[in-house]
Order: sequence, then C-alpha cells, then structure tokens
Amino acid sequence: MGTVSELSSAGEVAVPRTHTLDSLGRDLRALGVEPGDTLFIHSSFKSLGRVEGGAFTVVKALEDVTDPGGLILMPSFNLLEDSRLRAELWNPNTTPSTVGWLTEFFRTLPGTYRSDHYSHSVAARGSNARAFVAGHRDRIGRSSPWDRDPWGKTYGDNSPMIRAYAAGGKVLMLGVTYETSTYIHLVEVICWYRRRENDPDAKYPWIDRTKLGAFWETNGRIRRGPVGDSESRLFPIRTYVDALVEEVGGRPEAYLR
Repeated sequence: MGTVSELSSAGEVAVPRTHTLDSLGRDLRALGVEPGDTLFIHSSFKSLGRVEGGAFTVVKALEDVTDPGGLILMPSFNLLEDSRLRAELWNPNTTPSTVGWLTEFFRTLPGTYRSDHYSHSVAARGSNARAFVAGHRDRIGRSSPWDRDPWGKTYGDNSPMIRAYAAGGKVLMLGVTYETSTYIHLVEVICWYRRRENDPDAKYPWIDRTKLGAFWETNGRIRRGPVGDSESRLFPIRTYVDALVEEVGGRPEAYLR
C-alpha cells in the first residue's frame, strides 16, 4: 500500500498524512484489536508512514487499545549472521534486537521485559509481562535447531511464543509479509516432532514461508485493514498454527524447501 496522502485545495501538491495517537487507535480498533488482547507483533515501522511522536506513539496506541489487561509481545531476536557470535555476545539487557527499529525501541522502554534466549528472545509489556517471558531457559517441550545449552527449548512449553499460542493470542502484522512470520518456525517444529515419532533421524522440515503464507491468505481467518499507512493483518495464533500444521502435514511436498 502506498503512502496515504491528501491533495491541497489546488489539487497539485500531495501532503503526507500525519498519524496520531488517536488515529492509530481508531485503526487498530477497526482492525479488531480489543481490550485484554495478547498481541504478537511483526512490524515495519517505516510502513506506518509519518507518525506524530514516532515509535513511542505506536507503542502507546497499542497499550491504549489493549488496556485493560492487554499484553504486547514483540520479537527481540538476536539473528547475527554468525550463529556462534549470537551466543557469545548475548546479554538480555543490552544485546540489540535485529528484527526492526520498532522492536528495538520497544525492547529499551522502561517496563518492557525480555526473555533470556540467545537468539529468539521475546520482549513484553503489559499485564503479567515479566512472568510471561520468564522461563525461556526451561528445557521442557519440543526441540528445534536453535536449542543450545545453557538456554532452554526455543519453542518449548515455557517459551513466550508457545505461551501466547496457549493464551489465545493474536498475530498483528504491520506492513510486513509472511517472510517475517516466526510462527511458521513453530509449524516446522511441530511437524518435525511428529516425523521423528516414526523416524528419529528425520530431517528438519524447512518451510517456504511465502508459499505457506499464500495458503493462509486464501484460506485463513484474517482481519485486514490500514494501520497508519501500513497494510495490516490480524488473526488468532492458535487457528493460524493449527491450520498450517494440518496443511503441511497433508501436502508437505508443496511447502518444504
């Protein structure tokens, strides 16, 4: 979606619209965000367009719309190209998020809590945020390629992404494609777990996110609409993951790389 603009009275000059706390709140409510929601957010800050007050206004709008009782989650992943350095340089308090400006701003806000995982940490603020992201070092649940001692299961039972799935959370995509959809990794993990029940040596099933995202776009329960200038989507995490696991399980050849 291109930049939303307003023409001058002469019809000659396009003036970019400035989005405010109130207008972003209206957009989020129209999309279907509600008080008490647990949101896992993938974002492109630039896609939102001109925002009065910048990233702080975006976070405040999310807080206002989900209050009371809401919880905001964002990936704060440390995806340095050299995976050895991810572990060696990891510090939950200082290591930057590598998955977008809004996620890094969100991570550094007072009152935001971050899970302790060297590569796939999640940041949270809102209702019960500290407890929600605690326990990422636990070793209970399914294995994945990112598991590494002394950290726990990346997508284990006590990881924030699994907790959001169990809590009936929603995915909010702000101006991004399914290439950003980390929950597709959870689909891979579940499918791998099932394969290994019959074949302990089964290879990890890397999925083409674009192809699986196209399936969900056609068949999923998705709310679509603008948030600022961004083309945005909102959908339930559990419905999303369960539908993708069923689809990949029935037609793996269509999605595996």
